[in-house]
Amino acid sequence: MTLPNTYADGNCPLARTLEVVGERWTLMIIRDAFYGVRRFGDFATQLGIPRAVLTNRLKSLVQEDVLTREDDGVGGIEYRLTDKGVALWPVVHALMNWGEAFYSPNGTKRVLRHDLDGGLLDHDGHCRDCGSAVPVPEIRIEPGPGFHSAGPEVDPVSNAINTPRRLLEPIATARTPN
Repeated sequence: MTLPNTYADGNCPLARTLEVVGERWTLMIIRDAFYGVRRFGDFATQLGIPRAVLTNRLKSLVQEDVLTREDDGVGGIEYRLTDKGVALWPVVHALMNWGEAFYSPNGTKRVLRHDLDGGLLDHDGHCRDCGSAVPVPEIRIEPGPGFHSAGPEVDPVSNAINTPRRLLEPIATARTPN
């Protein structure tokens, strides 16, 4: 959804970025894509987003080359982050850190670790054990001290997301209609 063009030269990088990702549902879709969600039905289940809104946001993210839309080989469609989409990780991570600092009174909801050595990541994405800048595919996400499960009847998508796993690793759920 494009914002009104109120900037003088029409070429403000921040305004253009917000035109692509500056809407709540869009950022939640991107976050879940990092968590491994790939199917339309799984996005809908996890986010509780109206299907028409999800369709619109996914279409826009594909048009902007943030996601690809691909046949999964068994008659379904998957949405995957492109390199352009993966490049959004520092933004998503920074927003998560900000939210943890100001809206998570019980502590960090999700902990990020370097999957190769188990070291915690700092706010800049560096491993506290080895000091390296950890690339997205080597980041493991797991429940932190502020995590609260919604209970035993959590949907399969949430169960998969709430299990320690690497970012971008596809979640395995029963196929849902696209």
